[in-house]
Amino acid sequence: MWDYDKKLIYPVRISKPDPAMAKLILTQLGGPDGELGAAMRYLNQRYAQPYAQGKAILTDIGTEELAHCEMIGAIVHQLTRNLTPEEIRSSGFDAYFVDHTTGIYPQAASGTPFSAATLQSTGDALADLFEDMAAEQKARLTYDNLLRLLDDPDVRDPIKFLREREIVHFQRFGEALRDVQENLDAKNYYAYNPSFDITCTRRKNKA
Repeated sequence: MWDYDKKLIYPVRISKPDPAMAKLILTQLGGPDGELGAAMRYLNQRYAQPYAQGKAILTDIGTEELAHCEMIGAIVHQLTRNLTPEEIRSSGFDAYFVDHTTGIYPQAASGTPFSAATLQSTGDALADLFEDMAAEQKARLTYDNLLRLLDDPDVRDPIKFLREREIVHFQRFGEALRDVQENLDAKNYYAYNPSFDITCTRRKNKA
């Protein structure tokens, strides 16, 4: 159960439309390393986390990613307000416009729609947390790439905030990973396969 605070986690105030840039920024909503996938990944993985800290971190960050989806939606909305037909055609936004007008639709910059196939929930704490750390780094890289292309300070400001949060999330997932590793049996690094040691012993005896 969540309480919804009806304001953006960070303000978005964009005065100049730029539909071409909006189409690129959409990738951080529905692209392979976007915020929607992150929210779905973490909020589902939390059930299999064996320790309270890991559950709490996944819940916190998964919830924050929903707020990031809201920010990306606001950025794209403000970049595509009051467009003329000529602006739509000249910016290359026409293909998106035909399908969605200026509605917010989760897709990659390439136009590929959001797919849950870009994320995983394995039920194994180590596998999930390593994926989560990699996901945060890939999201940070996507924001880096966007910032290389952005000139408008009104757009750069919220994008820089979102980039910084990816770094914080990476660090917090590192804390959760360390917590899991510190509780593992030193003789069975994988922890969740009780037959692991037995299997290895049998193979050693046969050899």
